[in-house]
Amino acid sequence: MSATRSPSQPRLVTTRTELVAALTEHRRAGERVGFVPTMGALHDGHASLMTRARTEVGAGPLVASVFVNPLQFGPDEDLDRYPRTLEADLEVCAAQGVDVVFAPAVDEVYPGDVARPAVTVDPGPLGDVLDGRSRPGHFAGVLTVVAKLFGLVQPDVAVFGQKDYQQLVLIQQMAADLCFGVEVVGAETVREPDGLALSSRNRFLDDEQRLDALALSRTLQAAAASWAYGVQAALDAARAELRAAPGVDLDYFEIRLPDLAPLPEHPGQGGTEARALIAARVGTTRLIDNLPLTLATRTLEESP
Repeated sequence: MSATRSPSQPRLVTTRTELVAALTEHRRAGERVGFVPTMGALHDGHASLMTRARTEVGAGPLVASVFVNPLQFGPDEDLDRYPRTLEADLEVCAAQGVDVVFAPAVDEVYPGDVARPAVTVDPGPLGDVLDGRSRPGHFAGVLTVVAKLFGLVQPDVAVFGQKDYQQLVLIQQMAADLCFGVEVVGAETVREPDGLALSSRNRFLDDEQRLDALALSRTLQAAAASWAYGVQAALDAARAELRAAPGVDLDYFEIRLPDLAPLPEHPGQGGTEARALIAARVGTTRLIDNLPLTLATRTLEESP
């Protein structure tokens, strides 16, 4: 079987039993299984994850899940508002050569009381900073559902987007620390031509808010453009961009090491890379974005 496949309708399964049955023959054949977990409302960013996963597994089966996970939404967040577009999602999956779409009901993933699952995954200290500081319990919900999905799909490789960078780092840590035996790959953020990161929540922005939202990517680009002059220069450039941004209610802007540890107070020769991360509300819609930063060792030594 060739790794290049013509689009065909994926097999839609909704229960654990159906999922196991859909993958049984592939497992017997020793094929690598690829997995792209999503909450649906699929766009070109999700499609790029599926393309990357197909590259990773070749002719092996590619599974995508479509599940809006209630455990990662806080009481005042947009669970009910989150778009459900399964029919359109299936078309995206078909175009990307997905073999199996797992779209379970809530009680299939969380038997019993979803509000009080018996076992959850603790994200540790990293779950309490950045997005975790603004969304208490969010990453426990994310890691719990991803752990469940890893257990059900048993993939060899799973692909997540770098746009949700803190989520990616935590999932990579969980997979390593809990010995899941799955390679967690981070795929680059897909953007609109004007720089806005693709997100399912972008559909909630009106035309004016859509323009305001560009301040997030402009802030990151300003930091990146000044990064060669040192940490403080990057922070100053980002803050100047934010001061000129109407309609943006900033949650946080931070620069951290690639593993999301804080930058050392006096960076030395060990660090040449960092990550700029931002979250803000535009209207009632909360958006996040991030960008990698690179810095020459000489500049790091000179940074305050």
